[in-house]
Amino acid sequence: MAWNEPGNNGNDKDPWNNKGGRDQGPPDLDEVFRKYGDRFGGLFGGKKGSSNGGLSGPALVFVLIIAITVWAISGFYTVKEAERGVVLRFGQFHEVAMPGLRWKMTFVDRVIPVDIEAVRSLSASGFMLTEDENVVSVEFVVQYRVTDAYLYRFSVTDADHSLQQALDSALRYVVGHAKMDDVLTKGREQVRQDTWQELEKIITPYNLGIVLTDVNFKDARPPAEVKDAFDDAIAAQEDEERFIREAEAYQREIEPTARGRVTRMTQEAEAYKERVTLEAQGEIARFERLLPEYQAAKEVTRQRLYIDAMEEVLGNTSKVIVDVEGGNNMMYLPLDKIIQQSKENTTPARQRNDVDNLRQQLGTTKNSQLNSANDRYSSDRYNSGRYNQ
Repeated sequence: MAWNEPGNNGNDKDPWNNKGGRDQGPPDLDEVFRKYGDRFGGLFGGKKGSSNGGLSGPALVFVLIIAITVWAISGFYTVKEAERGVVLRFGQFHEVAMPGLRWKMTFVDRVIPVDIEAVRSLSASGFMLTEDENVVSVEFVVQYRVTDAYLYRFSVTDADHSLQQALDSALRYVVGHAKMDDVLTKGREQVRQDTWQELEKIITPYNLGIVLTDVNFKDARPPAEVKDAFDDAIAAQEDEERFIREAEAYQREIEPTARGRVTRMTQEAEAYKERVTLEAQGEIARFERLLPEYQAAKEVTRQRLYIDAMEEVLGNTSKVIVDVEGGNNMMYLPLDKIIQQSKENTTPARQRNDVDNLRQQLGTTKNSQLNSANDRYSSDRYNSGRYNQ
């Protein structure tokens, strides 16, 4: 039951201490403050019921000490490792606070943290006019990092906005001095580097306290009205690049083969040279060994050399010529044609048998004819003394 409900005998619980149950309204504020002042004054050695109604000297000192303590504690702050704190005293730059636990005068100093390790980015885009009076849509992105917190905050009004304007100016300058084909296709890297250099040239006098880390050519495209034609041009250029790469790959493939062939031919030539030299040296050695035998028996040596030469010559031909003794005609046997005809009319096994038989017959005839020819040659020519020295 509430204290002010009817029938409640709770007048002693009236927060306004209305005696007799009459509602006399809230008490006077001065009386309340005086009452509580007397109580606190008694705690700190003051007299109750003093007529001044304020705090005594020790109480005021205690309150001031607590206020100063709270003020001092509230001045502690921390600067992160990746930040630098720009300290302003009465609104004017005072110092740059390094990372760690720091203290400032509350209500006097103000600290502005600046991140110097984060990589920030800005972009610039729009339709721009090229040197050959064409319009292209270009989009650039620049990445940068803060190096000096004081310059970044106070060298210009807004460093980020200044960099944005400088990027737009540098980009329009570079695109305005480049041709449309270079901006869209093969000259993109050159445009990117020129924009980077021009941007650094613009922001250097302003001392923005930032450093550029990268400038990216994000996109460049022609107007929608001529996009199809430029797509065809880009496709043709890509085909050209592809053909060049294929030609270079073919060159890299064929060049080692050619070099290997040259090396092989050189080695074969060296081997042929060595073989011919050795054969010549062998012929010289054979001649030097044959010369004493020839001087000792000239006739026999001559006949033997002749027979060896004829055997070598006739052994490499498929034609057989037989000189009939006592006649002026010579018999010609077309051995090559006989063998070819035998190949066409007989089986391989029978063909081999026929060839072997024919060789045996011709060998017998050849040997007999050669013997008779040698006898005649010896009697007719060698004995006549034509080759005697």
